[in-house]
This record gives sequence, C-alpha cells and structure tokens, in this order.
Amino acid sequence: MLITNGQGKVKLNNGYEIPYLGLGVFKMNNGSEVLDSVKFALDSGYRHIDTAALYGNEIGVGKAIRQSGIKREEIFITSKVWNSEQGYERTLMAFEKSMEKVELDYLDLYLVHWPVKVKYKETWKALEYLYNKGKAKSIGVSNFMKHHLEDLESDANILPMINQMEFHPYLIQQDLLDYCNSKRIQYQAWSPLMQGAILSDKTLIEIAKKYGKTVAQIILRWDLQKGVVTIPKSSNKNRIIENINIFDFELTENDISHIDRLDKNQRIGADPNNFNF
Repeated sequence: MLITNGQGKVKLNNGYEIPYLGLGVFKMNNGSEVLDSVKFALDSGYRHIDTAALYGNEIGVGKAIRQSGIKREEIFITSKVWNSEQGYERTLMAFEKSMEKVELDYLDLYLVHWPVKVKYKETWKALEYLYNKGKAKSIGVSNFMKHHLEDLESDANILPMINQMEFHPYLIQQDLLDYCNSKRIQYQAWSPLMQGAILSDKTLIEIAKKYGKTVAQIILRWDLQKGVVTIPKSSNKNRIIENINIFDFELTENDISHIDRLDKNQRIGADPNNFNF
C-alpha cells in the first residue's frame, strides 16, 4: 500500500479503488450527529464513509453527501445487509431499502455484515447479482473467518473484494490477514481504536511520545502500514481532524513489531465463531 495522504487509495481485486482511510458512523443518530460528522469529515478531506442498515443512519449519510457539494464519484460509500435480512431475495430487498434511504444511484461497496449460518451463501449470490448489475461497484464481507471465506469460495463466482474485521493492536489475527492477502481480499479494520479501550496502553503511549503524536494516530498509521484499510468512528470534530493527520510521519519496522507484540486475541465486539445470529 502506497501511503500518501488522506485521499490516498488502494486497488481492490476487481480494479476498483477504495480510500484507505474513512469515517465510520456506527450507530450515530440519523439527525444532526451523523449529518454534521459526515459533512465535517468531507470538509476535512475524507472521501470514504462507512455505514450499514443496522446503524439506522443511511438517510443522514446520503443527505450529508448531497449537501457537501463534492461530486458523487469522488466519495466512496459502504453499506451492509443486516443478519435478519439475509438470504437471496431478502438481501435484494434490503439493498433497495438502503438505496431509497441514501438516495444514491449506486454503492461503492456492499457487505454481508455477519456470516449467518445457512444464509450467507445465498446472500453472497445476491451481492454477486448486484455487482454484475453495477448497483454495487464492489462487494465484500464483514466478520468472516478463514473457514467462512473458504466455504464461501467453494460456491462463489466472485471472490469478496473486502473482509471488514475487528482489528487493533490487541486483536491482529495475523493468520487471517495473511490468508486474505494471499487471496487479494483487502483487509479492513472496524473498531481500530477498540472504542478507546486501548488508548491507555503504556507501550503505545511511549511510541506516541517518540513521534509527537497521539496514541490514536499511532494506531491508525500502524493500520495503514500493515496494509489494512481503516475506518475510525468519531463524531468529535477535533478527533476527526486528528485521525486524518497521520501522513507526516512513518513508523519504523521496529515500532511496528513492538505494536504487533501487543496482540492478545482480545475482542471488544462479538466473536464471529460464536455470534448469536
């Protein structure tokens, strides 16, 4: 991954490009919170917004994009089909509901939110249909472990372009990351800052002091240098700016190794292997 600036991109396995830094809007309210956050992020240079049907704010995201004055093709928009809407026909209907809410002609990325047993293969067939029709410029999955990906691949006509996973220094899952890289499935981090729970880590604080950066900036830079697309959530203007100001320094290989060694296989979200679907 060539890391340049806040609008830098990485090419997916279908040739489509995704900005490697974005704004997550997990459960921001559909009113002023998501509207103001997205507009401010776009004003600050972000060109990648990640939402989902579950978040309940697709309307606000779409409204913010339209009000931004930025050309639609310059902004990368992701949404996801929720578990209760999975299956072939229901996924197609869920996609149309999402499109009605965001009021856009297409999505840049549409994801299977979780690997719902029995259903995720049919859900993926629906995503393949949407991709072939050009309604979603790229398609992928979220929270898929290696065995889910292998199972999906056994019947899929198209490999996922993205696997969006919980990813931070306490949960690296290097084997899964390596597997996705071997298949040219772009790894993407949700909850890269562990909802703030990791910001008091002493090792990260020491590394942050060395670079004159915040712990959050160190983690996000580490994500990118690991080749992982990242979408930190924030509705705080100062933090939105802070999160994009990570392009004036580079972590050494030694510091990356120090951060890698923090891995505890510790989750803040649900375990994809033991999720109550």
